[in-house]
Amino acid sequence: MANSFSSVQALIAQNPVLFVLIMAWVLYWKGMALWKAARKNHQAWFIVLLVLNTLGILEILYIYVFSERMKERVRKGDQ
Repeated sequence: MANSFSSVQALIAQNPVLFVLIMAWVLYWKGMALWKAARKNHQAWFIVLLVLNTLGILEILYIYVFSERMKERVRKGDQ
């Protein structure tokens, strides 16, 4: 475990710009997804998105797939 941590530290030290770009990517998508979940009162999604770190993948899926499905259900009256 300590060896893999030092490998990550070395990778970040060698590529600080890449690290900053990844952090900006994650922060943008996480912020957008959390904002959308909060506005739609999707408490379970808010907690999952807050806790899990998936490099923006789950956040993008929530924004473009899951929140849209829920919107369609509400329109149809299914809830």
